[in-house]
Amino acid sequence: MDAEPCPEVVVAVTDAVRRGDTGYSWGPPFAEAFAAFAQRRWGWAVDPRTAFQVADVMIGVESLVHARVPADRAVVVSPPCYDAFYGFVESTGRRLVEAPLGDDLRLDEAALEGAFRDAGAGSAYLLCNPQNPTGTVHTPDELRMVARLADAHGVLVISDEIHAPLVQRGVTFTPYLALPEAARGVALVSASKAWNLAGLRAALAIPGAAMRLGLHEVVTHGAQHVATIAQTAAYAEGEGWLEQLLDEVADRRALLGELLASHLPGVVLAPSEATYLAWLDCSALGLDDPAATFLERGVAVAPGPRYDRRATQWVRFNFGTSREVIAAAVRRMAG
Repeated sequence: MDAEPCPEVVVAVTDAVRRGDTGYSWGPPFAEAFAAFAQRRWGWAVDPRTAFQVADVMIGVESLVHARVPADRAVVVSPPCYDAFYGFVESTGRRLVEAPLGDDLRLDEAALEGAFRDAGAGSAYLLCNPQNPTGTVHTPDELRMVARLADAHGVLVISDEIHAPLVQRGVTFTPYLALPEAARGVALVSASKAWNLAGLRAALAIPGAAMRLGLHEVVTHGAQHVATIAQTAAYAEGEGWLEQLLDEVADRRALLGELLASHLPGVVLAPSEATYLAWLDCSALGLDDPAATFLERGVAVAPGPRYDRRATQWVRFNFGTSREVIAAAVRRMAG
């Protein structure tokens, strides 16, 4: 995003560097700050003693897959989903199985059941909650369905919840592990997306009740100490900044919709409930490669097939920037 940094984070990091607090990461403040934030924000009671620091969300995913998924098992994803899922699954050597979202961009029960059956017991499901790139916020009933199918087929659910603080006002976010049915799961959380701290790498792995024993042997190292200081400040003191950011993101999302309707009426902006990312259907434009065409016109968007090999007419547009940049981008895209 293009955003002014959270002042509380700036102070915390600056103070740490000034006092020479730049060694190894240790201690409970990071997990305690997240637990308090999760309780305030979502009513999710997290025991910080069960949370473990990891280098970042995707390193946590990779570590969990290596440790918990046998080499002859699979990892299930639901495209369109975060493109890094594909590369990290490939790096583990596990087979990848797809359970695509439905035409409404929501979790598809039949697709999930078929994929879990194909993957087999001992496999894992990478849940994107909320979904990147679509901005879909999964409902409690949808998440219960995931938990029920996962239990029935012996599948471990790994829930990437990095975009959770970016859920729109009026939309209810449900942490996967907040559901009693989700005991056989692990959540990965980080302040990096919402507070624009992706370069300060740290995350937490939080196991469900059935996963507590032994998880500390899987992932307990790699988080940057200064990153944990920054993220602790974000969770503990940066909620006011986050609220202002959510107002700005809502404004930019509305602006993007207006500009598309005016300059590119054939482009469909998929309904979104979270994130500063837009999933755009460009089918009506009749372009062979929408992303390549837009790049020729001076706008770099992410091509749809990165997130779903079938999404050849889709692109992902990052609107986490100024109104002026968004307006200029849409005008260029229109040609």
